[in-house]
Amino acid sequence: MIQSPLNYTGGKFKLLPQILPLFPKDIDVFVDLFCGGCNVGINVDCNAVIYNDLNENLLYLYNTFKNLDKESILEWVYQIIDKYELSLVSKNGYDYYGCESGKGLGEYNRDKFLKLRADFNEKHAKENFDYYYYVMLYVIIVYAFNNQIRFNSNGDFNLPVGKRDFNKKMEEKLSDFIDKIHQQNCKFTCLDFREFDTSTLTPNDFVYVDPPYLITCATYNEQGGWDETAEKDLLAFLDGLHSKNIRFALSNVLRSKGKENKILIEWLEKNQNKYKIIHLDYSYSNSNYQTKNKTSITEEVLIINY
Repeated sequence: MIQSPLNYTGGKFKLLPQILPLFPKDIDVFVDLFCGGCNVGINVDCNAVIYNDLNENLLYLYNTFKNLDKESILEWVYQIIDKYELSLVSKNGYDYYGCESGKGLGEYNRDKFLKLRADFNEKHAKENFDYYYYVMLYVIIVYAFNNQIRFNSNGDFNLPVGKRDFNKKMEEKLSDFIDKIHQQNCKFTCLDFREFDTSTLTPNDFVYVDPPYLITCATYNEQGGWDETAEKDLLAFLDGLHSKNIRFALSNVLRSKGKENKILIEWLEKNQNKYKIIHLDYSYSNSNYQTKNKTSITEEVLIINY
């Protein structure tokens, strides 16, 4: 199983052993409508993949991985680490940087990371969006807090430094991902799902839908990025797919931390003859260590129409 080189909020890697066997076996075009970290699309057996997401930085980064050879990408990664004098524990060990594993590398890397981030944001201000810019973005993500991706309203990357660096596991994940994406017949689109053209899809295709979850407060919901209108529009979009005999699977949560998604529950009750609910066994205890009660039940489901 290939794991995304990005630690993307809501990533589905840990759920893949449960959800992949539930997908149809005869997929022509697989549409990953909210592709995020690409954990799903990169592992599906099909003839072609369309990766779609609203985060254009993400898609240009994947395009860079697709269009450049692996050796060039890794060479640039190491050049950037070297240029900014960021830590590389896999080569030098923790003692070399006066750090220990438990506390991490944040203190050593902080100023160097901020310089890299400032240079990257300056390239953004000058609209200098070449392949090197996106490899810089990848290195920033690796050294950023929790390996997350966050831009402010001006388009500047604004996360602080993290505790880790470009270790062997990260290099392996990046290497495997690039190999797979080079083999795959795939393309990247940056569209709101409401703008996504379904007219070319046939009953041989399959749309996987993993939207921001309305009732969980991950980063992508903090700035009002997903609301009840979006939720209702998405459910109408799925009804539209069903009316064209196009197969889909929707990942979502019905209940979490005392909240419930009433819109989704009502839609399912109304369509119980059309759609099937499969309950999954998972809790997102690793996605945000600031959540105090990690054991509260999250009712994660896969909803299918086939």
